[in-house]
Amino acid sequence: MERRHFLMSSAVAAATPHLASANNRVRVACVGVRGQGRSHIREYAGMENVEIAAVCDVDERVLNERLTDIEKLGKKRPQGYTDLRKLLEDKSIDAVSIATPNHQHTLQTIWACQAGKHVYTEKPCSYNMFESRQIVKAARKYNRLVQHGTNSRSTVALREAVQKLREGVIGDVYMSRGLCFKWRDTIGRKPVEAVPAGVHYDLWLGPAPKREFTQNRFHYNWHWHWDYGNGDLGNQGIHEVDICRWGLGVKYPVKVSAMGGHYMFDDDQETPNTLVATYEFNEGGKRQLMVFEVRHWMSNHEAGIGDNPSKPGGNTVGNIFYGSKGYMAIDGYATYKTFLGKDQQPGPARKEGGSNWANFIAALRSGKREDLNAEIEEGAISSTLVHLANISYRLGRTVRFDAEKYECPGDKEATAMFTRTQYRAPFVVPEKV
Repeated sequence: MERRHFLMSSAVAAATPHLASANNRVRVACVGVRGQGRSHIREYAGMENVEIAAVCDVDERVLNERLTDIEKLGKKRPQGYTDLRKLLEDKSIDAVSIATPNHQHTLQTIWACQAGKHVYTEKPCSYNMFESRQIVKAARKYNRLVQHGTNSRSTVALREAVQKLREGVIGDVYMSRGLCFKWRDTIGRKPVEAVPAGVHYDLWLGPAPKREFTQNRFHYNWHWHWDYGNGDLGNQGIHEVDICRWGLGVKYPVKVSAMGGHYMFDDDQETPNTLVATYEFNEGGKRQLMVFEVRHWMSNHEAGIGDNPSKPGGNTVGNIFYGSKGYMAIDGYATYKTFLGKDQQPGPARKEGGSNWANFIAALRSGKREDLNAEIEEGAISSTLVHLANISYRLGRTVRFDAEKYECPGDKEATAMFTRTQYRAPFVVPEKV
């Protein structure tokens, strides 16, 4: 199949993005449907002239549940698959919507682009630095529209918030912060066990090294293992990292320093549950600072973010921008408030959402990459910030980054961590897409 895709690549690359379906009907395949994938199904199922044509999941129990769920919505039962490669042979499918674990996103997106499909891929779009480059190369080579699952890029309030920052509502913006304070209990320890019936574990592992099966390496808790996930920085935090970078109007940092650890709990988690990452930018001679924080237990609210008097405690997830004339607080994905002057008088504010999936479908119909609110190159840049911070944390030192050379100058150990030591065949992210 891979060879066939390479043979057709020149024809695909030359073609203008189009919809294969008649009457401008978009046929979408949803891939990975246990967790966030349910949101994908719900969004597409609510759209006119959009058909969920296929569903793919390596867990047959989950797959069958979702196929039944779609039927209960009054929709035609889609085709079911456990292997994405088989699904991609269906030429009538226009787009693939991916919500699999992080370590699968890039390779599955590349496969889909090679098969002539447009792609919506969940965040982070890449598992490592190398993959951030390859996923963009594939989108460009095969001329596919690829949307990144950073949903805030399509909310009305946050698009207005960024515009206000550009207009100088809080003056000269010198610093942004991303907050990811979520209640996450211990995952405990789980023993090695037989692979559950109906789980295609080899497909689930994909590019990752072969490990014996445990429940803590499977559904959801894979986030906390370096083989598959990127910690909460790459789980919830990628949203706030993307907003930080978007609001500052920057791309790559020149220096990153991250410290933290796994505190309180003695369990199977490998990634830090408490982390502070600091980024320095210097674009056009303008120095700006970005700070991102993960906390997995009790914490205070800041700038009113997540503060609900009727429900004490809870999560604090959002962003704060600091400028010469005030500050802006962003709560979640769809609310912003500004506070101006030394007296912190209320300024412009708004609460209004939007749909990243609806924007994706609209762009497919227009055929214009510029209509995508969360185009894959933006997602890939934000994902590199996640990876650089994790590299700094794991090495225990500050790393410098040269975006033009795409390396950490003078630090071969850090640069070597840009990719896996080895991809597990045949699930190899190619050097040449």
